[in-house]
Amino acid sequence: MGFLPISKQDMEARDIAQLDFVYVIGDAYVDHPSFGCAIISRVLEAHGYSVGIISQPDWKDENSVKALGRPRLAFLVTGGNMDSMVNHYFVSGKHRLADAYTPGGAMGKRPDHATVVYGNLIRRAYKDVPVIIGGIEASLRRMAHYDYWSDSFKRSILLDSQADLLSYGMGEKSVVEIAEALDSGIAVKDITFISGTVYKTKDISGIYEAVELPSYERMKAQPQEYAESFQTQYCNTDPFNGKTLVEPYPNGVYVVQNPPQPPLTTEEMDAVYDLQYMRTYHPSYEKAGGVPAISEIKFSLVSNRGCFGGCNFCALTFHQGRTVQVRSHESILREAERMTQDKDFKGYIHDVGGPTANFRHPSCQKQMTQGVCKNRQCLFPKPCPNLEVDHADYLALLRKLRALPGVKKVFIRSGIRFDYLMADPDDTFFKELVEHHVSGQLKVAPEHISDRVLQYLGKPRKEVYEKFVKKYNKLNEQLGKKQFLVPYLMSSHPGSTLKEAIELAEYLRELGYMPEQVQDFYPTPSTVSTVMYYTGIDPRDGKKVYVCRNPHEKAMQRALIQYRNPNNYELVREALIKGGREDLIGFDKKCLIRPRKTSAGSGNLTTERERGREDRRHTGVSGKRAGGSRPESGTRKKRTIRNVHKKKK
Repeated sequence: MGFLPISKQDMEARDIAQLDFVYVIGDAYVDHPSFGCAIISRVLEAHGYSVGIISQPDWKDENSVKALGRPRLAFLVTGGNMDSMVNHYFVSGKHRLADAYTPGGAMGKRPDHATVVYGNLIRRAYKDVPVIIGGIEASLRRMAHYDYWSDSFKRSILLDSQADLLSYGMGEKSVVEIAEALDSGIAVKDITFISGTVYKTKDISGIYEAVELPSYERMKAQPQEYAESFQTQYCNTDPFNGKTLVEPYPNGVYVVQNPPQPPLTTEEMDAVYDLQYMRTYHPSYEKAGGVPAISEIKFSLVSNRGCFGGCNFCALTFHQGRTVQVRSHESILREAERMTQDKDFKGYIHDVGGPTANFRHPSCQKQMTQGVCKNRQCLFPKPCPNLEVDHADYLALLRKLRALPGVKKVFIRSGIRFDYLMADPDDTFFKELVEHHVSGQLKVAPEHISDRVLQYLGKPRKEVYEKFVKKYNKLNEQLGKKQFLVPYLMSSHPGSTLKEAIELAEYLRELGYMPEQVQDFYPTPSTVSTVMYYTGIDPRDGKKVYVCRNPHEKAMQRALIQYRNPNNYELVREALIKGGREDLIGFDKKCLIRPRKTSAGSGNLTTERERGREDRRHTGVSGKRAGGSRPESGTRKKRTIRNVHKKKK
């Protein structure tokens, strides 16, 4: 066993004259099951196909995709584990400083819209070799979509990349079926029958029971049509009840999405994760310092896939689906035992989870035969009466992992769905979570505390989170632990005005907490929230929703969450005045910021409104002030992150 070929020399060493597949990827080559490329390539290898890897080719030189020669069956293409645009840019549009999926963390090793660029590069180099695209970037752009970075409405990535076929979702089943079809001599243009794929055609006469979406031109001209189309797509993401979708384009072209692949059984999940991965990056990257992303996952265990949480800003429904799929305890324990033999293992398993750590079974048994409900969520706005809440299997798995020789601690760092946890009448898991599986701080994601905004986020009401906080603190007190909650918060999500942003700031004031990090809403493809952002319409009910698009207002909403930061003083002051909340500028304990001095050394203080009147009485004074802000008393110590949600004495 070893790494897959990355050069002609590697092919010769394996006695391979021609590879069946050449896999072009936007990431460094890491042979670990947390990387989609590793899974797809090892699954194909397990089915008897040879695969070679071209990692981060020079997209300006078509010869870079010829490094392994012409594949016998097809080129496979993925932009990488992350969407290439999210990988490159902050929501502000500024370039990120490092790429964790590139050797040494270097930026600039992959192009923007990598899947499109690689597809066109291959098409120039090999006119007639089939090109199959997949991965998160292709999956979420499989139909017409809004592109935040260009602020435009784009066609299906299948068309823009000049690919022949698109495999969406996790792809293990569909890629094997594609391989078998190509190997049997079926032309790629005739592979129209595989679940979990998208193809293009000019003849839809043979498609039965399909749902025709609005045309690309109609959606581009009328965003409301896109909102309606997206809702139709959202209701057809389940393999049991999803329909074939047809999207018309000019010149008689149709993009056709087949229903999703069925979820993997536990046995199939085990087979995927039990394959012989090298579990690290290719040794050729050692000189560059390795691949940073491996540090996050090297000692973590994937327990499940899929998520029935239904957060509107998350694309998991479109990519992995709502049906939870799990590995067996035995498979996870085998991987953990191998992990303990690693020379770098220090006794700490960093995570055991998936999209949502405490989901270890489908939300209800109906899902496995009839599919998920099309117009109803499992947890939102409150747990469905049919929801099966049970942490027993996950708890049993964690206990087994804790008992392994060489394991000191097992942490849970992927998301805990706190509303699901609170719906469990048995507190055993909650107690053991606090006692054994928190590394000082537990990160949770209420996202906001305004019930209005939470409605648009698809998150539980504020009162659910507050009950969770109270119970978490009580358990810590009972167990003699000093562990704290770190809430993830989001600014500028559709539906959030300055009023709701100020409401969140007041809540943080009561906690005595200022987050070190705040996430501005990031409109990524194929989420309900992104549709709201682009169209100003909630696709769930067709009603209008307020959208914060102005960069300055977004800056104010963000600043309010970090109102104690002196650098945010002017933005916070402006937001409070615009929001009609000047009562929060003053010396009372309820105030967010203090007014500034009227003049240097005068010792007299006034409100900002009075200051404005004073400035206007003097000719030539702009109203802008010199000097720093004074958000905190000089005698008051800055509170640290350990004060989050700690009970006040």
